[in-house]
Amino acid sequence: MDLLTTAKKAALEAGDLLKQGFGTSFQIESKEGKQNLVTEYDLSSQKLIVEILKGAFPTHHFLAEEGDLKQMPSDEILWIIDPLDGTVNFAHNIPLFAVSIAAARGNEILAGVIYQPLLDELFASEKGSGAYLGKNRLQVTDQKNLEEAFTATGFPYDAYKNPMHCIERFGKMVAKGIPIRRLGVASIDLAYVAMGRFDLFWEVGLHPWDMAAGKLLIEEAGGKVTHYDGSPHQIYSYLPILASNGHLHEIMVDYLKEDLA
Repeated sequence: MDLLTTAKKAALEAGDLLKQGFGTSFQIESKEGKQNLVTEYDLSSQKLIVEILKGAFPTHHFLAEEGDLKQMPSDEILWIIDPLDGTVNFAHNIPLFAVSIAAARGNEILAGVIYQPLLDELFASEKGSGAYLGKNRLQVTDQKNLEEAFTATGFPYDAYKNPMHCIERFGKMVAKGIPIRRLGVASIDLAYVAMGRFDLFWEVGLHPWDMAAGKLLIEEAGGKVTHYDGSPHQIYSYLPILASNGHLHEIMVDYLKEDLA
């Protein structure tokens, strides 16, 4: 079984598990404050995904949100997993969350899937083969005017510390009259850029499992993913991410470079 087929299988089975748990009573714990939660479904979903992937690829490595990988393998395949992206939404019965799974070698994403269980939307991409929602090939928008763009962002769990002036940057976009959505699920934000629901997305404080699959989706759909300064995106760097349809990218880079101190 190939990487993408196995990732799809794992995402669909984990999604079924999450659908069963959504809206029920379950245990919720805090990892780093009231906005960073973990539920028993994060853990059970991750266990299921890893079991499926290990069953198909016993020599591969794993980096997961609820895991503790100590050292990144340099030239071997690493699975990057968010078993429940949008835990806070899930815990508050907000029906917007996803499973995100990507296979990488170094900084190169080879395959990735993002699955929205409640909408039964399976986004999938393989390097060099395009990005798809089901059987429909994805394509980013051709929007070239930032003032007319439909955008998305997110905030880190320590937003009160205002890292990278994220609050001011958000306020400046709002002041321009640019529509902004904040879904609380970065993987879905990225998938929506890939399919053209959003024109661009930016956020500080994301982890590799938040964005690995989405990065490949956007690139395979004709978009662009970098850091705020326009430099090539490194998935393990924990630096801010800017993802766009490509046409708006340099405009947004210039905007994000503005001195807000």
